[in-house]
Amino acid sequence: MQWIQNMFELAQQGLFQWVVQPILYSFGLGGMLDDAFVGTGWLVAGLVQIAVMLALIGPLQRWRPVDPSLDATEIRTDVVYTLLHRLGLFRVALFFSVEPLFDQLFGWLRVMGMGTVHIDQVMAGVTDHPLISFVMYLVVFDFFDYWIHRGQHRFDWWWSLHSLHHSQRSMTMWSDNRNHLLDDLIRDSLIVILGQLIGVGPGQFIGLVVIAQLSESLQHANVRLHFGWLGERLWISPRYHRLHHSIGMGHENDAVSGEHLVYGHSPAMGGHNFGVLLPWWDMLFGTANFELRYDPTGIRDQVETGREYGRGFWEQQKLGLLRLMGRA
Repeated sequence: MQWIQNMFELAQQGLFQWVVQPILYSFGLGGMLDDAFVGTGWLVAGLVQIAVMLALIGPLQRWRPVDPSLDATEIRTDVVYTLLHRLGLFRVALFFSVEPLFDQLFGWLRVMGMGTVHIDQVMAGVTDHPLISFVMYLVVFDFFDYWIHRGQHRFDWWWSLHSLHHSQRSMTMWSDNRNHLLDDLIRDSLIVILGQLIGVGPGQFIGLVVIAQLSESLQHANVRLHFGWLGERLWISPRYHRLHHSIGMGHENDAVSGEHLVYGHSPAMGGHNFGVLLPWWDMLFGTANFELRYDPTGIRDQVETGREYGRGFWEQQKLGLLRLMGRA
């Protein structure tokens, strides 16, 4: 773990010193050096992720594709989403918009005597090893993310935004970040609040995000791949997550009656495979489905009613807002 951290810090320092810092000084923004250094860390993390995707996940997709013929235009739009998020551009927008509000909120809480709870300190002795501490935070975040995902499918207003993610008929490793920006703002805000409350360090937080995003890129990959009986129950595979994206299967089934919900309503709380990294929560709360199948992906009303979710970035964002207002 230490050598990985050392390599990351060297890359962050080098990029900041030779590229980011001169740019800031040239625009008279020397007062933002500390924040820019943190942002450089996110940029390095994103570049590493994209390199891994191209070097490892891309060849997997060409090796055993589920869909041999994909919509290139749709995929190019997904690439735009990926670059926007993985290279830190979305986080820069958050920094200038909502992060000051979070700083004020947590500053007020500290003044009121309600500080953060550092889980690794509370469990001192159990989490002394950095790896154990890291895994513990990963499990906590994943449990929280599972319930966020359930909410995205349970509440009509939230599904009107999250449905953009499920509207991709040509799912690939680029599809993970295909989300409405308002949906991302809500989810990322909740994750940041949790990180502040449980006291996860900045370095650990970046590491958690990198592992989660790389895993989710693999989950969305166009590849016939599963991890076997045991592996499927330890970590989410492309097969497991693809079923969640399957038309009328992973997110539109009413688990109680077995009947499909009417169009325009959010999918039932009883869908399948909501887990983000670990299938444990699906197994615990009865939402896991381990069938070995690779179905077409998308949303039922795309196929049966021709409902449009947009093809380009801006059209998709506009239609998401119109759905939220009940006008699309």
